[in-house]
Amino acid sequence: MSNYSDNKERFAKMFHALSNPHRLALFHRLQTCCTPGTRCSTEQAERFCVGELGKGLHIAPSTLSHHLKELHRAGLVKMERSGKYVECWLEPKVLNELSHFFTIKNE
Repeated sequence: MSNYSDNKERFAKMFHALSNPHRLALFHRLQTCCTPGTRCSTEQAERFCVGELGKGLHIAPSTLSHHLKELHRAGLVKMERSGKYVECWLEPKVLNELSHFFTIKNE
């Protein structure tokens, strides 16, 4: 994103989604367990990624799914159905946009 003022609504949606403590924790865990730009299939996720996301957070699987969908709607998490599985991943571009947001000087 090149300009904050052109993207206020998008940033507002992202930050609103991240304002929920569970979604913030899920986003952070997804960022650290799956390299940005790579996909974690549901099958893999049961063992390596999404299944691990809720551990220690006391989040029911249905609630976990809801929070991931909210992150997806805000454009923070990409999701794609692959047969009976759902793959999810973070796009490096989104992380770069968020990082850039905090380095923008007043425009």
